[in-house]
Amino acid sequence: MDIKAGSVVLSLAGHDKGRAMVVTQIDGEVVFVADGKERKLEKPKKKNKKHVRPTHQVIELIELTDKRLRRTLREMATRTEE
Repeated sequence: MDIKAGSVVLSLAGHDKGRAMVVTQIDGEVVFVADGKERKLEKPKKKNKKHVRPTHQVIELIELTDKRLRRTLREMATRTEE
């Protein structure tokens, strides 16, 4: 699956391993991800594309706040557990 801005990804490496995040920007082989808690939308984390796994979920980034991002990621996580 192709990774694009707004894609929800799972971190495969680093201290955030296993955490769901949203891609805010792509620059070649690097993606910038945020989760609204540890990494805010204003200061996303830079990760190598091979250290994230895309899911089939996409979040609209327009008018997205950190609070709304946290809530959306939490709801997606509970839906996949059921």
